[in-house]
Amino acid sequence: MNFTKKLLKITFLGTGTSQGIPMIANNEPVCKSTNPKDKRLRSSILISWDDVAYTVDCGPDFRQQMLRENVQSLNGVFFTHEHADHIGGLDDLRPFCYKIGDMPIYLNKRTLGSLERRFEYIFDPKFRYPGAPKVMPKVINDRSFMVDGLEITPIKVFHGKLPITAYRFQDFAYVTDVSFVEETEKEKLKGLDVLVVDALRIAPHTTHFNLEDALAFVTEIKPQKAYFTHISHRLGFHDEVSKLLPDNVFLAYDGLKIEV
Repeated sequence: MNFTKKLLKITFLGTGTSQGIPMIANNEPVCKSTNPKDKRLRSSILISWDDVAYTVDCGPDFRQQMLRENVQSLNGVFFTHEHADHIGGLDDLRPFCYKIGDMPIYLNKRTLGSLERRFEYIFDPKFRYPGAPKVMPKVINDRSFMVDGLEITPIKVFHGKLPITAYRFQDFAYVTDVSFVEETEKEKLKGLDVLVVDALRIAPHTTHFNLEDALAFVTEIKPQKAYFTHISHRLGFHDEVSKLLPDNVFLAYDGLKIEV
């Protein structure tokens, strides 16, 4: 089935790892940098097309990110997995729920179960309180699905031993918290205009791509452009690392806006 290609507008809400940059109680050089591109909130993107806007993940910096970007409306959230740096801002969906009612959230069954336990006052009628955000869970599997006229393809990747969900929106893909991708899932990433993938640090890591892994993945997938995210202070200074990258590969930074 053919669909008219839509213009996607992406804003990098945050590009940092689980503790952000600067880290609390850390005095290493990158944490003391005065370059705004070295200051990173927890990783998330805002993606919009036509007259709708969604985020991928909703971390503990969500409120700050929404205020910084002056986001006035939100139509839903796509969750990658249940770790705190990706779900910690769930309660701050409230202002958007006041506008649209129940907020659609797209996620796998395991992630939904985790949210139900950790945010029982949102999901369990016995514990709800007035003013709590109201959400509409939409459990996804490995099949593509349509949202507001756009085909979205879930991609299973591994974060260590944990299977999590990456997303392809037309010819743009967001793949964070990844250390391994099976060959069958890599096929779903072929023919991309833009790939966003994590590059945590220089040294190897058990549950994330490091810089070498991320560059090798870009070489294999062959997107026209790639942006690295979920970056820790151990990757190095933004400007210095950027000089080492191929011409079509870039370090993302908070507030960066691209169109695909």
